[in-house]
Amino acid sequence: MLITPINILALVFAYLIGSIPTSVWLGKYSHGIDIRDFGSGNAGATNTFRIFGKKMGIIVLIVDILKGWIAVKLFYVLYESGQNMDELFNLKIRLGIAALLGHVFPIYVGFKGGKGVATLLGIILALNHQAALVSIGVFLLVLLTTHYVSLSSMIAGLFFPVVVMVIFKTTQPIMVVFSLMISVAVIITHQKNIERLLKNKESRAQLFKKKKNVD
Repeated sequence: MLITPINILALVFAYLIGSIPTSVWLGKYSHGIDIRDFGSGNAGATNTFRIFGKKMGIIVLIVDILKGWIAVKLFYVLYESGQNMDELFNLKIRLGIAALLGHVFPIYVGFKGGKGVATLLGIILALNHQAALVSIGVFLLVLLTTHYVSLSSMIAGLFFPVVVMVIFKTTQPIMVVFSLMISVAVIITHQKNIERLLKNKESRAQLFKKKKNVD
């Protein structure tokens, strides 16, 4: 990707979009608390479901997915006819990574955000919606079987490169590398969850459970 002022500005903007701390702001607005002080301490959709209930959890999930999707779609603003397609795809991925970094390290709330799974989903939906939908199917299957959101996220993340390379036979080097990076990133960001799973201390998802009283 060419380093130009407009490309740098787009990356910064993508990071700022990703930095929007949906669960933190909604928690403070609706309940006057910081969600990071409760539950898993994570500023993501799963902890929002756990602490504030289904309605707010769905809102956070949708917004966090949109952050990644919108960031990737910024490339249309930068598109110029005649550009190399690999360069364009390279730019899409960089914009997505910038948004993901924003979600994990949000500038608005002290650089302490979520694991980025929902935002990552938005990114891969924008890059390859077919592969993303298959991975969503894997996530839901594992979730319905085990009721562990963390385990479902990790297995879906590990399965994503298989979907990209084997099922859809993608040969584009940058997409292959990116899919492998996703697997590594998901495992790294779920280290504590892995420890709790091994100790049988990981919380199971109760999607229809009433929210806890945190007022």
